[in-house]
Amino acid sequence: MPLALLALAIGAFGIGTTEFVIMGLLPEVAGDFGVSIPTAGLLVTGYALGVVIGAPLMTVLGTKVPRKRMLMLLMGLFIAGNLLSAVAPGFGIMLIGRVVASLAHGAFFGIGSVVAAELVAPQKKAGAIAMMFTGLTVANVVGVPMGTLIGQHVGWRVTFGIVAALGLVGLVGIAKLVPELPRPEGVHLRHELAAFKNTQVLLAMAMTVLGFGGVFAAITYIAPMMTHITGFADGSVTWLLVLFGLGMVGGNLVGGKFADRALMPMLYVSLGALALVLALFTLTAHNKIAAAVTITLIGALGFATVPPLQKRVLDQAHGAPTLASAVNIGAFNLGNALSAWLGGLVIAAGFGYTSPNWVGAVLAAAALVLAVLSAALERRDHADHTAIAARTPAEQRTPVHH
Repeated sequence: MPLALLALAIGAFGIGTTEFVIMGLLPEVAGDFGVSIPTAGLLVTGYALGVVIGAPLMTVLGTKVPRKRMLMLLMGLFIAGNLLSAVAPGFGIMLIGRVVASLAHGAFFGIGSVVAAELVAPQKKAGAIAMMFTGLTVANVVGVPMGTLIGQHVGWRVTFGIVAALGLVGLVGIAKLVPELPRPEGVHLRHELAAFKNTQVLLAMAMTVLGFGGVFAAITYIAPMMTHITGFADGSVTWLLVLFGLGMVGGNLVGGKFADRALMPMLYVSLGALALVLALFTLTAHNKIAAAVTITLIGALGFATVPPLQKRVLDQAHGAPTLASAVNIGAFNLGNALSAWLGGLVIAAGFGYTSPNWVGAVLAAAALVLAVLSAALERRDHADHTAIAARTPAEQRTPVHH
């Protein structure tokens, strides 16, 4: 794998850290600014919405900019947002800082996926995408726990200052290691937008929303589930999330490896197994060892879908994949927000802290149904094209009536 992928992975590590570390620092931030925990939670919601909006917006704004330069500009935006958060004199300014940082998120992963895929041979594209996303997964194992620990003992402002420094390292790495890649000739914004007329692109994005949404339906409410149902101490939740992160790392790498060999079968297996494990989590949540194993599996199976889904979008939006790739990153965050809302609804309805697991299982199963449908439509289209190609020139000029 090219060394340039390391620079992309470092940028992804910083972005992954800033996205998730705030969840462990909400009490400290809320206390410093004198706001309630639900109000401080807007720092999470604001970031997610910023990703959804920023992914297409920043990609469209960057259509005339070479991809390497755009990646550097996005890392600059990320650094500025985190520095603003670190020095924010009030809650409103910090919220602005979070949104500024989030605007870089979707476009960075979207454009970065395209760049990573172009750096390697065709049969290694999913593996290259997975290598870049390794930075995001490792952030959940190393960056988030360390950032939380530093924020709790030294100050949350120091955490965001360190994240900004990580962004600077990523920026320098991109400048030094990522080659200047020529833009595809004749590709304009209208070509990028045309990808959304492709049913397969839309199906892949819907799979992203539902499949990854299944993961976050359970993980969003992991703290109350583990403390109230399983019996873990409050301090154990951090290490349970580390297990989740380790699962993400392994699943991401396995998903990237096998997606290059058999993309759709990889999606069938990962989505089907994810739906099953999420359903079983309602039972395993009552046992500490079983719950820890299940959390690891959810991370592994959830992230095993990421490289194949991202590659599926790139393949189907061939010729103009940048905007579709970035929007698919926004789809992950849309799935996070949707599933967290649905999980909260079933808890509020009195079904208990394990009920979001059933929501997640249904979402993952729905994504599996879409994957099967997508493959069936692709086989039908391939058969139609084969039949047309087999006809003689005279037959091709004759319309076929059904």
